[in-house]
Amino acid sequence: MKQTDLILKNGVIYTMAREGDVVEALAVRDGKIVYTGTTEEVLGACEAPQVVDLAGKTMLPGMGDSHLHFFAYCQTHTTVDLGGCTSKAEAIGKLAARAAETPKGQWIKGSNFDESKWDADNDHLPTKADLDLVSPDHPVMMKRVCLHTAVANTAALAAAGIGKGYEFGPGGLVELDADGMPNGILREQATKIFDELIPDPAKIPEVKEKIMREALAEASSQGLTTVHTYAADIWKYTEDPEDYLLLDRKGQLPLRVVIYLDTLYQKPYLTRREMDDPYHKVCYGGHKIFSDGSLGTRSAKLLVPYSDAPDTDGILVQSQQELNEHMLKAYEMGLQPATHCIGDKGLDCVLTAIEYTLERSREHGMTAREQADRDPFRIIHAQMATDDMIRRMQKLPVVLDLQPVFLETDMHWAVERIGPERAAYSYRWETYRKAGLILTGGSDCPVEPFSAWLNIYTAVARKDFHHCPEGGYQPEEKMSVYDAVCMFTKNLHYAAGQDAVLGTLEPGKFADMVVIDRDIFKIPADEIMDIQVEKTYLTGREVYSK
Repeated sequence: MKQTDLILKNGVIYTMAREGDVVEALAVRDGKIVYTGTTEEVLGACEAPQVVDLAGKTMLPGMGDSHLHFFAYCQTHTTVDLGGCTSKAEAIGKLAARAAETPKGQWIKGSNFDESKWDADNDHLPTKADLDLVSPDHPVMMKRVCLHTAVANTAALAAAGIGKGYEFGPGGLVELDADGMPNGILREQATKIFDELIPDPAKIPEVKEKIMREALAEASSQGLTTVHTYAADIWKYTEDPEDYLLLDRKGQLPLRVVIYLDTLYQKPYLTRREMDDPYHKVCYGGHKIFSDGSLGTRSAKLLVPYSDAPDTDGILVQSQQELNEHMLKAYEMGLQPATHCIGDKGLDCVLTAIEYTLERSREHGMTAREQADRDPFRIIHAQMATDDMIRRMQKLPVVLDLQPVFLETDMHWAVERIGPERAAYSYRWETYRKAGLILTGGSDCPVEPFSAWLNIYTAVARKDFHHCPEGGYQPEEKMSVYDAVCMFTKNLHYAAGQDAVLGTLEPGKFADMVVIDRDIFKIPADEIMDIQVEKTYLTGREVYSK
C-alpha cells in the first residue's frame, strides 16, 4: 500500500483533464497528486495520516488569475475607495470626509471611481472644479478604476507644476481648456506625474506586509492558488519578488505568484528541480508592454474615432516602430512579451509587432524550433478584433488574456461609445475559442474584484450582476461552463509554461485545489456568481477554510 500525506474521498472531483472527467478521490504526497480514482480504489491503494471526507462536495483545480496588479490592489487599501459610489456627490463627499481629518497641505488620494456607474446627470469625468469642492487646503487626486485616467484639483496641479499650455508629450495627455488652462484630467502616462509626488504608505515595510497578508488571505478565500501579477513601474505599481518570498519564509504565502515587469530585465533561469518543486511558489514570468489605453476613458486606440466623441480616436502609448523594436528586444532577451491592447487599432499594432518580432528574430539566427519552444506571446484584453485580425492571430503563437467581468459594466455603454458595428466585433470570446485561440481568464484587479466565479458567470451568462439583459448580451458569444473554467485553470498555466505541473487534478500535478459549495457544472448559469469557496488547498495543505 502506498504511503501518502493526504487523502480526499467521497467527492465530485472534476480533474479538468477532459470535459466531464470526474473522480471520487485522490491522494497527495510531497505536494503532488499521486493517485486518483473511486473512493474504494484510492483507499485500497493508499493510506495517509489525514483523510478528508468531502461528503459529496465539488472539487476543482485551484483557480488562477492570469492578469492582475496585486501590489496595486494592496495600495488601494491606503486610499479613499470610491468604487461603490453611485454619484459624483458621493465621491466628493468621501474625499471631503478624508480631508476633514487630514492635516492641511497633505495629499488626499482616491481610487476606483467609475463615472459610468454614476447617475445620468454626472456620468462623465469630473474636472478640477469638482475636486476643488473637496478642499482648497489639500492637493486632491483620484484615479479612475481602469488606472488609465486621473483627475486632480487646482492645488494638486500647482504642486505638480502643471499650468497654462502644459504639454506632457508622447504616450500621455494633460487636457487643456479652450484658454489653455489644465482642466484637471490626465490620461495614460501623464498620470504618473502625481505618483512621483504622493507619499505611498504601502511602501512602509510593516504597513506593506500587513496589507499584503490581508489581501492574500482574501485571494485564498476566493479559491485562488495562482496569480500572474503585473507591475506598472510608470505608475509606481511595482512588484518585488522579495515581498512574496519574505511571506513565504514566514509560512504566510498561500498562493503561487508569477511576476511580470514593465521594465526590461534579465530573467533568472529556473532549474528543472525548481520547476518540478511544488513548494517553489514565486517566479518571474515575462515583460509587460503597453499599446493603448482603455475604452472607459476613450484612450483605447481605434481605427476610426469614437462614436460618442468624434474628435478623438484614442492614444497609442508608443509608435508602431517603437512597439516593434521594444517587443523584439524583450523577445531576444528571452522574455515573454505580454502586451496590453484594447482598441482595434491597438490590437492591429500589437499583431504587427509580433509578426515583426518573429520575422526579425529569425533573420537574427533564431530557428523555427527555438521559436516553437518559447512561451506564447500574451495579448492582454483584446476586447476588439475584426475577422481579419482573428485570422492573423490564428497564424501566430499567441494566448489571449481576457477579463470577461469587464462586460458587466461595458455592455451598458459599449454600443453608444463605439457604435453597433464595432460593438458586434467586441468581447468575442466564443468566436475566439472556436477559431482555436487559447484563452485565459483574469480580473485586472483592482479594476475588478479577483473573483474567478464572477468572471466565469459573465463568460457563461453574458449578463450583469443583476442578471440582465434576459438572454444575455450578444448571446451567440456565450461560453460553456467547461471552457470558461479552463480559462482559469489549465489554460492559464499553459500561458506561463507551467501546464506540465499545474492546472488539472492528475497524478504528477501539484495538489492545488478548491472545494466549492455547489456543482458548477449542474447549476443554472445565474447561480455561478453566488458560488462560495469552502476550502482552498495549496500543495495539499489547507490554506483557507470557510
